[in-house]
Amino acid sequence: MSDVMQRRKVALLVETSNSYGRELLHGVRAWGREQHAWSMRLSEHGRGAGLPPWLKAWRGDGIIARVDNAVIAAALRRCRAPVVDVSAALATPVFPRVVTDGAAATRLAAEHLRERGLTNFAYCGDARFRWSAQRGRFFSEQVKAMGAIVAHFVQPVARAEPAQAEAEYAALVTWLRALPKPVGVLACYDVRGQQVLEACHEAGLGVPDEVAVIGVHNDELLCDLCDPPLTSVIPDARRTGYEAAALLDQMMNGAKVPVTTRWIEPVGVVARQSTDVVAVADARVSAAVRFIRERAVSGIDVGDLLRAVPISRTLLERKFKQLLGHSPHEHIQRVRIERVKTLLVTTELSVSAIAERVGVEHPEYLSVMFRRVVGVSPREFRRRQQGK
Repeated sequence: MSDVMQRRKVALLVETSNSYGRELLHGVRAWGREQHAWSMRLSEHGRGAGLPPWLKAWRGDGIIARVDNAVIAAALRRCRAPVVDVSAALATPVFPRVVTDGAAATRLAAEHLRERGLTNFAYCGDARFRWSAQRGRFFSEQVKAMGAIVAHFVQPVARAEPAQAEAEYAALVTWLRALPKPVGVLACYDVRGQQVLEACHEAGLGVPDEVAVIGVHNDELLCDLCDPPLTSVIPDARRTGYEAAALLDQMMNGAKVPVTTRWIEPVGVVARQSTDVVAVADARVSAAVRFIRERAVSGIDVGDLLRAVPISRTLLERKFKQLLGHSPHEHIQRVRIERVKTLLVTTELSVSAIAERVGVEHPEYLSVMFRRVVGVSPREFRRRQQGK
């Protein structure tokens, strides 16, 4: 039998209309190239679209799908092929599921906003999606652990779609105006973040000085088109797709896989202008934080910081702990590590070249520091993100 005849047929029911879906598909493709040559069937569609008409007559070996509702789940069951779900839309999984860890994503967002010195927090979700409500709960729990509470945007209900959109936008503007300032707002995903930024402009609110906004998914084009550019949490979508493909292969080989959820941790945060604020009352700590942001990748240490900001080391340490929850040294390290993560994800630079870019003299030391903070080496971090 020829190689072509032996190739398994796999349907990919994943939207191509957003960056997250496309990154999932990159991960699936990476696994397929490394392991087996699958014959993949993909049709372009958007998030929330129904199943493609060709699926009824399709006779294949396995399916990777975004199972967004019970109707889609029921239809996929009728296909009688192994299915791996790559959506967190259902409250209880119907198929084995591989998805982004929403708790980890919101924790990164909360820590990012806290490091900006913010003490007021808000969440803008989207009532159409169950995972959005879940992220809101996670965010509230994490902010509560910091000693604060989260204000949640409650969407108005309207009968007609145009009326709903108009009423929702007006309610969003009113809600933003009423929030205590300065405030850090987590939007459930980047499209929502863009809407929050537009509503801030409508409300006459300054971003990021009055309202700092962070999204989730890091759709680079969308984030860069926002005014100002939108900070966002980077999900490890390629690894999610890669792990889903590996799981489907096990199922097609006859393995009995339990119907559980495998959570994939996000990569980190790409900081852009929408959160470029230092919201602490102490002018010296504010100056220190800005100095760290501007100079962390040039190899500075706490000594350099003390020369730039006239304050004793003991007092600076105490104020950092009080206002930001960690030491100046830890703040320098966090900024540096986040920059390393971004370079690992967005470039093909070697670890040695990245070490030079972030002011670390020896690549070996960078690897040790990165592993201590992140838990894996820079090379392993990149490999996982690329779905290899």
